[in-house]
Amino acid sequence: MHRTWIAFLAALAALAVQAAVVYKWTDSDGVVHYSDQPVPGAQKITTDGGSAAATQKPPVSQLPETPKDAPAGLGYTVFAVTAPTSEQTFFGDEVISARLTLEPGLKPNHTITWHLNGKELDDQPPTATQFTLPHLDRGTYAIAATLKDQETGESESSASVTFYVRQPSALSPQHKSP
Repeated sequence: MHRTWIAFLAALAALAVQAAVVYKWTDSDGVVHYSDQPVPGAQKITTDGGSAAATQKPPVSQLPETPKDAPAGLGYTVFAVTAPTSEQTFFGDEVISARLTLEPGLKPNHTITWHLNGKELDDQPPTATQFTLPHLDRGTYAIAATLKDQETGESESSASVTFYVRQPSALSPQHKSP
């Protein structure tokens, strides 16, 4: 593992003059990987063009690096919002789907509460692992989910995923009607 880390630092040093994006993820065997190509569940790392040090953006949609034999508090080995993806941008009237990935699947007596920009979405059933968001105005949004065991009252929240909605401009020539 030390060789992987040293290789990563060497790659960052080589990119010291130019800003770059690197993706970090851990495979099922617990091996950490780095790449310039995005991989589902990877953490996006942005390097600073002025120094060799990496500036990490918070991992807003990263599958947890929890070993399979040490499940999270409620017993899920995977508990993450996987759609929309981190930093995804939607244009105009695109359909925005939300999806929660759970392994194992939703357990009996567990419920899901969805939050958009910190506000609870009341219109979703308590077992919905995926749904379509209503039309959203232009802006930056954060979505997260909370699991709750109805018997014990124990709860756990996912990492928040930030995404963007842009609307076409009436002033932009490519969006004018013929």
